Amino acid sequence: MGTLWYGGTIYTMKEEGEIVEAIYTENGEIIAGDQIHILKEKYAMFITDYQDLKGNVMFPGFVDSHLHIIGHGEKIIHLDLSKMTSPEQVLVAVKERIHVLDEGVWLIGEGWNENQWEDPRVINKTELDEITTNHPIMLTRVCRHAIIANSKAMELANVDKEVMDPQGGKVIRDKSGELTGYFLDNAQDMVKQAIPDISEKELRNLVTTSVDDLLRLGLVGGHSEDLAYYGVDSFQKTWQAFHAGIDGMARKFRAHLLVHHEVIEDMDEQGLGYGSGNKYVSLGAMKIFSDGALGGRTAWLQEAYSDDKTNYGIAIHRSENIEILIKRARQLEMPIAVHAIGDQAILTIAKLLAKFPLKNARRDRIIHSLVINPGVINALKQINVVLDIQPTFVASDFPWVIERLGKVRANNSYPWKTFLQEGIPCAAGSDAPIEEVDPLLGIEAFVLRKSSLDGAIYNEKEQLSIYEAVSLYTKGSAYVINHEHDRGIIASGYVADFTIFDQDLFKVDKESIRNIKVEKTVVDGTIVYQRK
Repeated sequence: MGTLWYGGTIYTMKEEGEIVEAIYTENGEIIAGDQIHILKEKYAMFITDYQDLKGNVMFPGFVDSHLHIIGHGEKIIHLDLSKMTSPEQVLVAVKERIHVLDEGVWLIGEGWNENQWEDPRVINKTELDEITTNHPIMLTRVCRHAIIANSKAMELANVDKEVMDPQGGKVIRDKSGELTGYFLDNAQDMVKQAIPDISEKELRNLVTTSVDDLLRLGLVGGHSEDLAYYGVDSFQKTWQAFHAGIDGMARKFRAHLLVHHEVIEDMDEQGLGYGSGNKYVSLGAMKIFSDGALGGRTAWLQEAYSDDKTNYGIAIHRSENIEILIKRARQLEMPIAVHAIGDQAILTIAKLLAKFPLKNARRDRIIHSLVINPGVINALKQINVVLDIQPTFVASDFPWVIERLGKVRANNSYPWKTFLQEGIPCAAGSDAPIEEVDPLLGIEAFVLRKSSLDGAIYNEKEQLSIYEAVSLYTKGSAYVINHEHDRGIIASGYVADFTIFDQDLFKVDKESIRNIKVEKTVVDGTIVYQRK
């Protein structure tokens, strides 16, 4: 038996402006869309539920193409530093949290960003040591490519001043050679390995906490990367936590999980591969990091940083090692999903993808793709790849990124419109918890390109239309995982996943997009969130 949805505006997203008066769904699938009287007559014997939209506006379900679902749950549960405006405010927050922790428990903070502070300095471990010598502290930078640790955390991790920089990482020291507690990229793992293992039950709690928040924001699914970070047997217990948390009964959500290369053999040993799972939780591409981030000057650039003339960033892997990883992915018939922010990183990956193309219909993706030049564009056009882009990076990175790259490079970077005009397929995500996960903030960033720091608009020529922006959260997210045949639009044979707003995205003032409210989120034909 089925449901008739009617009484509002229903955008199919097949073409710009296309609407239908009503749709009929059954068993989680869209059966037909047409005029309401036609559907009532045709399916009169099967309609058991009438859902009046009451003037609200329905879209295909929005999907975040790149986030960290468990990481988003951690941000909700851990000490959130993302709104702090000074190092002093961070230190006060840490001191207050210490008072409620049991003796010796780790304090973990998430999301500090010195580029948002009037005094853009990095906190030193000695400042944390003044707060406590009993509790290990680890504060993760917003980009998740850097941490600050106190002496207790370093002691538990057996990290002392004799430690060497690992491949793809850097341990920051002061002028006298002493450790500052600041660890970049792969060097973070030296400290993180000392954190006690998290249980499957705790992981499940993080999954459910996160997913409930994502549903509240109108997201019906997300492409996430979480499987390699939670201690011994991380792949198995995280995989099980997702299945337990998203069971298709108490909670419905479509989690497509990228598999970090460090746990790819764990996946293979269990007889799993690309697409394994069910319609709610499934495995995706092999995830590889090729460089760091612009905030910490670890994104891998062709030319040195404008504000650090000897620094070209960090290559997380040597090119020959990335080649080995790609070959292994191809043996497993898997696409790869590569974090690449700097132009040298993107170009390196593009050349390797040209050398080792997929032999099946699946799609590789390059995640972020921020620092761009004509040579990079040309290389991307030669390969079968989808760019997984995060629009809110424009809002949070400008204007400080101009200091990192200089005006010319910054003007060529984050070029969302150019990608589409050049015929390079894209999908849209948030990179939560690094950025805010709300897709309305992403759409706003796509169409306005307005900085959240100074309110100015940057590279106006790269603004997208609202239709283009919404397409990247619907059709784009479906395309990158080869589900364009059954997800991303409202049409017969497609999943009954919908995001329903109280206002029409195509008719509101662009400055008011963030004020739109999610009325309902629907997954598999089931209302999984409803605004009260």
